[in-house]
Amino acid sequence: MTKDETKTPFILEIKGNSLDDGPGIRSVVFYKGCPLSCVWCHNPESKKTAAEISFDAKLCIDCGACRDVCPEQALGQDNRFYIDRSKCTLCYLCVESCPSGALDRVGKAMTVNDIIERILPDKPFFDTSGGGTTLSGGEPTLYMEFTSRLLQSLKQHDIHTLLETCGFFDLNRFMDMLYPYLDTIYFDIKIIDSIAHKKYCGRPNEKILDNFSLISEKAKKDNKLLLPRIPLIPNITDTEANIRGIAAFLKGLNITEASLLAYNPLWHEKSDKIGVEDPYKKSKVMTSFPDSAISEKCRAIFAKAGITETNS
Repeated sequence: MTKDETKTPFILEIKGNSLDDGPGIRSVVFYKGCPLSCVWCHNPESKKTAAEISFDAKLCIDCGACRDVCPEQALGQDNRFYIDRSKCTLCYLCVESCPSGALDRVGKAMTVNDIIERILPDKPFFDTSGGGTTLSGGEPTLYMEFTSRLLQSLKQHDIHTLLETCGFFDLNRFMDMLYPYLDTIYFDIKIIDSIAHKKYCGRPNEKILDNFSLISEKAKKDNKLLLPRIPLIPNITDTEANIRGIAAFLKGLNITEASLLAYNPLWHEKSDKIGVEDPYKKSKVMTSFPDSAISEKCRAIFAKAGITETNS
């Protein structure tokens, strides 16, 4: 992926009044595009940088309006996911004609000013609750220049800034362009073994671990919160070997707080909406809520390493 391809992101959503993505009441900006491709991704629509069309079969009333206007004849119940994406040119005529909302755009072009205008009305809630704005995704660091301008604009309005990141980025550009304008960083560490990380996330993890190590040193000096987050994915990241390995890595950096993210299996239908095959859709383990005993065991391993769990 070239820098030209990552200058301006598509935005999936700006979610206001959030209580789940950092302290206080927050507005969360979800970017489209990610350098990783985790098999359990809870937002599979955020993986590709390009805009897409989603189809929600539960909302479809089969009126035929979309099929009538499609110039490529790319729509029909005979298609695996209703849309033949090899024919679709993203003209969005089908979306505009759909009366039920079954068809929708995935990704919207927005300028920094567009985003700021959406966020500013919520500033009184940020100020009274200790909240702010969270940049999430996808992966905001995929668009360094854009994200830097957005963060600088947020700071001009005295808004607390938080980044949620997978950690796979160019460290020098990150430290120059993003770090100075961030108050808090939530940094995902998913799998400690590099081979397993490449298998389940699409890339090895050396860059991620190196980035975390170097940022942790700087964040301590600057009194910025760098919070490692570990998603507990059944039989992938929640294994004893992986949790012990991550705990040892964090302990070696004198990290005393981390967040263990509970697995939520309610993401599978999102893959259907964007026409992506889901290899885990029929897996009992991956489609069920996890046993609480496993998460308690993970917490115990972290506690033994002197790492306290904190909510993110």
